[in-house]
Amino acid sequence: MRQLIIDYLTRRASEVDYSTLKNLARTIAHTFWRKIETINPGQCDLHVDHAVYAQWKAELRFRENGEPRTDAEHILLQIRSFYLDLHSWAVEEPERWAAWAAPCPVSRGDLRGFGARRRRLQERTDDRTRQRQPLLPILLAHVETRLEDAQNFLSLASSASPGEHLAHQGRSYRRAVEERLDFVGDPVVHAREVESNELIDVTALEESLFWEWATVEVLRHTGIRIEELVELSQLSVRQYQRPNGEVIALLVIAPSKTDRERVIPMSADLFHVVAAIIRRLTRHGRKIPLISRYDQHEKTWSAPMPFLFQRQRGGTRAVISPQRVLRLLSRRCETLAEQHVAFRGLVFTPHDFRRLFATELVNSGLPIHIGAALLGHLNLQTTRGYVTVFNEDIVKHYQEFLMRRRALRPQEEYRDATRGEWKEFEEHFDKRKVELGSCSRPYGSPCAHEHACIRCPMLHISPKMVPRLDEIETDLRQRRERAEHEGWRGEIEGIDLTMSFLQAKRIEALRSQRLSQHVNLGLPNPAAARRD
Repeated sequence: MRQLIIDYLTRRASEVDYSTLKNLARTIAHTFWRKIETINPGQCDLHVDHAVYAQWKAELRFRENGEPRTDAEHILLQIRSFYLDLHSWAVEEPERWAAWAAPCPVSRGDLRGFGARRRRLQERTDDRTRQRQPLLPILLAHVETRLEDAQNFLSLASSASPGEHLAHQGRSYRRAVEERLDFVGDPVVHAREVESNELIDVTALEESLFWEWATVEVLRHTGIRIEELVELSQLSVRQYQRPNGEVIALLVIAPSKTDRERVIPMSADLFHVVAAIIRRLTRHGRKIPLISRYDQHEKTWSAPMPFLFQRQRGGTRAVISPQRVLRLLSRRCETLAEQHVAFRGLVFTPHDFRRLFATELVNSGLPIHIGAALLGHLNLQTTRGYVTVFNEDIVKHYQEFLMRRRALRPQEEYRDATRGEWKEFEEHFDKRKVELGSCSRPYGSPCAHEHACIRCPMLHISPKMVPRLDEIETDLRQRRERAEHEGWRGEIEGIDLTMSFLQAKRIEALRSQRLSQHVNLGLPNPAAARRD
């Protein structure tokens, strides 16, 4: 069995990336077969007994630490694919795989509802994108402002002499004496805050904030994956001359997950970021250092290349790791959470930028097949899963639907109303106004209840008229006392019926008054829009 799993993974290795292969090995060898051998120590082939499978499936609902498992259906799907792959390979190469063909214990019934759960997952992903889309400008402004402040601080500190005092952002500092040089020969600037006596490495602060800004900007303008970001090099920047002589800057994305190279035309904003990175790495006439990068997924070292996202770490230079990118994004969100409530408990990941980029492309009118090419998707359905529909898009498409429906109706139905028709329309609503509120009878219809409003289901009581209901109730009680004294039993029955309707109307009016204080319909405020 061990050799079978190795042979299976070896054959699948040419079809999937390293992360998928590692996850598949964990699922088959650890989550599935190791547990099967624990339940049934004598198990020596893939013919798993139904009772053994049922026990394994029950244990699959929980992780080893006792927490409920959320990806059980995905594991069942992988195990079913494992069995079905062996079935198909047994037909192609019976001498190698036929001995391992066995009935698949995972039935179609076990996967029933998998599509519905995938839709719930897609809904949660879309909701995540909707939450982050309005917060993206705040994050961008934050990293840009912090970088500008750090650059101004570095400029002030660099121009000051050792021991000289300087002020920045309302705080007093003193230039510290430091003779150490960075990798290009520039002095490393330190400043000591006068009040707290804290020593600040101004050069390192500006360096760190620059790479935070560059990372966020490149991710949002390209939608590339995190491993593609750290693999960008000077060789990724190309140019293309159109037949009319126009030169377009291109960013070539090296093959990663789909083993498919793609090209992204650089916008002015993206070109500005890439140029700032290259200018920083080549200052003083230097060439971008050639360094090797260790790939955590493929477990290999790359050839020496002029990587763009490289930094000086102590005495050596290294490419920024994906883990560091995740940490810096998390750190920025934690800082923003102190100022903006919406950022509390919320983190941006590189894949969030990818989904926001895809949504912006498609919702802006770019054909989805072009968006798929820019994102490196081989299947349009994958791109559709990245695109989130926002409320304004729903409204826009619904309005377009109404316009198409109206175009199918006879044109005479959409003629302008005459003055007489409009006057009659206005008079109808005037006649619906009664003492206790308003009548909701249909347009053009007379009152069918002979204006017995308290008993009429069409009457909507205004909350302001609740005191008037109290007066009517007092009058009805006096009339009832008179009817009892005179023995008018029919009158008593009619008054009791009217009072029951009155009580129902009072409850409805009080309920409407209570709800109107808390319900926000989300409608635009024209006055506020004009002020904006």
